[in-house]
Amino acid sequence: MSEKYQYRFVLVTRKTRLQELIERFNTWPQAKFYLEHNQVDAQDYLDEHDLYQRRLQEAERILKPLGRFQLLERRLLPNYQFAPTDIVVTIGQDGLVANTLKYLDGQPVIAINPDPGRWDGKLLPFEIGDLQKAVTQTMAGKSACKTITFAEAKTNDGQRMLAVNDLFIGPKSHTSARYSLSWNGREENQSSSGIIVSTGFGSTGWFQSILAGALGVAGSDSHPLKEGFAWHEQRLQFSVREPFPSHTTGTDLVFGAITPGTPLRLESQMPENGVIFSDGIEADYLAFNSGTVATINLAATQGQLIV
Repeated sequence: MSEKYQYRFVLVTRKTRLQELIERFNTWPQAKFYLEHNQVDAQDYLDEHDLYQRRLQEAERILKPLGRFQLLERRLLPNYQFAPTDIVVTIGQDGLVANTLKYLDGQPVIAINPDPGRWDGKLLPFEIGDLQKAVTQTMAGKSACKTITFAEAKTNDGQRMLAVNDLFIGPKSHTSARYSLSWNGREENQSSSGIIVSTGFGSTGWFQSILAGALGVAGSDSHPLKEGFAWHEQRLQFSVREPFPSHTTGTDLVFGAITPGTPLRLESQMPENGVIFSDGIEADYLAFNSGTVATINLAATQGQLIV
């Protein structure tokens, strides 16, 4: 096989706000009317869309001469078969990077910020002008890379879910979750609004809002995890949201570290509407109802983000 065809470049994209509006309203004039009726600048949507399309065209122009090429829209990720030698390029916001990593098995990801003036892009180390160099260095095995620890939920009926940022275990709607929590040799029945399990990668996101709320109630602004923890750390952090104390439910086991030797075990006591989902994607969930036991631990799979 020639050197050119040793690699396949998979360019992962997402729909722009303009494309999503057209899907909703069928045509751009109808979507534009809706925006203007609500005093929203329609030109901003057009500008964002046009720039994104230009960035896709530039990326395609750079990647096609270097090897095989595949354009992949985000919604197709769950069913796409990645090869071990694929090099994956994302063009979009931070969420696209996390969503893509979840479906890989160690393939390197090069994350491009298509619009630095619009998005900070904490997980987007490159701009389109950096793509050629980033790709050639990755092909040569000379690129710097950050390893990302994933979370994994396994149930006693054989279901499995990975998380790049965080797992949520709790009620499907705004009701209370009932379950038994076992961790570090201790066990407690609890009633709460759910449990968040964060990775280092996600420890500056949802986890921080939970921590900030707890610190605010305690009248403090200091905590060892206030800045999160490293992406590669062999740990996860669980937080119980709004635990309710009663004569049958406790609030002692509400915050702790999950390590390879100390997994988190949860047994559902909810007849219905119990769920486990990852990375904020509520539509893709595992059922967590009475009789279901979920074990949360570090996944064997890790992500590789080129930096």
